Amino acid sequence: MKSCLVVDDSRVIRMVARKILEELGFDVIEAEDGKVALEACEKQLPNAVLLDWNMPVMDGLEFLKALRQLPGNDAVQVIFCTTENDLDHIQQAIAEGANEYIMKPFDSEIIQSKFTQVGLL
Repeated sequence: MKSCLVVDDSRVIRMVARKILEELGFDVIEAEDGKVALEACEKQLPNAVLLDWNMPVMDGLEFLKALRQLPGNDAVQVIFCTTENDLDHIQQAIAEGANEYIMKPFDSEIIQSKFTQVGLL
């Protein structure tokens, strides 16, 4: 079973994302900030990361930069899922190694579409 790490400081967002991803056949791991997410990735890399930008401790971009330094990181598909919707943020995320970008709010159809685009479904 493919795994997805959902990284968001909102428990509600993590819960909604978990429900959608489990329905799509993913084993879901949750992290409330980038530091917790990085620790999880250092133990075992997931197939995908659904990543918020604005979080305490370590934000999404800091996490992404650190993730892309780990061995085997190129196999991890990173999809930003954030309220940051200006072109500068999107370009910065892609430049740092994000594979796709979703704007909040999201629904099952959007997640399914983006995960299909990056080859996870």
